[in-house]
Amino acid sequence: MTATRRAKAITALAVAAVLAVATLLSCGSGDEPVGSVQVASTLGPGEGTLKLVTLPGSVEGGSSDPRVNWVTPFQKRTGCKVDWNVVKTPREMTALMRDRRHRYDGVAAPPEVAGQLIAEGQATPVNTNLVDGYKKLEPRLRALLKRDGKYYGVPYVWGSNLLMYDTRTVETPSSWAALFDPGQARRHSGRLVVRDSPLSIAEAALYLRARDRKLKISDPYSLTPKQLDAVAKVLALQRPHVKTYWDLPADAVSAFAGGEAVLGEAWPYQVDVLTRASKPVEGVVPSEGVTGWMDAWMIGARVQHPNCMYQWLQWTASPDVQQQVAEWTGVAPANPQACAGDRLKPGFCNAYHVGDRAYLDKVIFAHTPTKLCTGRQKGKHECTDYADWTRKWIESTKQ
Repeated sequence: MTATRRAKAITALAVAAVLAVATLLSCGSGDEPVGSVQVASTLGPGEGTLKLVTLPGSVEGGSSDPRVNWVTPFQKRTGCKVDWNVVKTPREMTALMRDRRHRYDGVAAPPEVAGQLIAEGQATPVNTNLVDGYKKLEPRLRALLKRDGKYYGVPYVWGSNLLMYDTRTVETPSSWAALFDPGQARRHSGRLVVRDSPLSIAEAALYLRARDRKLKISDPYSLTPKQLDAVAKVLALQRPHVKTYWDLPADAVSAFAGGEAVLGEAWPYQVDVLTRASKPVEGVVPSEGVTGWMDAWMIGARVQHPNCMYQWLQWTASPDVQQQVAEWTGVAPANPQACAGDRLKPGFCNAYHVGDRAYLDKVIFAHTPTKLCTGRQKGKHECTDYADWTRKWIESTKQ
């Protein structure tokens, strides 16, 4: 697959991971939570229909490229006709899954959506024994959606947030300080790029956790009001030096390719694309740690076609489908067997750390910020939720 075609594809999928500017936790629908939902115990024949909600790029039926199609083979094999509603933002996705007028069977949820659906009872726990191949998925990813002994999703794809730099201009950075420390950011003023997402607060929190231990930051996705205010000040001081807050991965690629950017937050995708294009860039894992994200298939609380949904969970977890998804979207597959045999090329698998358990164990995966603190502060303080994060992000980077 050419870098150009993959760049177009990832532009669509990037919405799922990056466009988190909506205040997800403050957009109540007025409905009470669904309540207790039951885990399926057995499966029967498919019901003939499957209704899904996705962000762009999560499901392909050949319309973007006739060679990229994992829907038609599924329909022929199972008899389940797939009808998917493509939304533009995580907020739209959450609203549809809340809406009692709709009964969607499943959703390809990014972390900020997944956490909210679980908290509100809008997702049905998954009986993982009914998903062939589930145990082949990365254990670390499987654990991300486990709550009170129940699993609420099947991992689909994942990625991490690196520090990317131009090797001709920037001395090899070892810390997030290169991007967030005001003095160091000034060295490359006007040539920095940062993800345009409230979740980018977590990377700044990692930097501040190491710099100011008195703040006692534990989980970078669980911040008290005092900690969030401190991070917001860091972002406000950084703002004059930022060239671009990127919405789409292609924006960061263009900035580096044109020499307008020399340092910034990036995914393995951008590093891979630019490297293949012979651009002098490298991606590093900062000493403070690296954050990441996972998209997962979840079963809706008002599922109408559970048998077809479980067949879809099995299908999308299979190595062959995982290979297609990874190649088309430019993200890491949740099933490392996608790199076995003659499927994904070794260069791709190495670049995206597929099957690298040591790397996965170091990634701090995103979850929805809530008022309930996690980590060392659990039960001791009240933390800030996603609406708080969104307000602080806008104040620090837009105003």
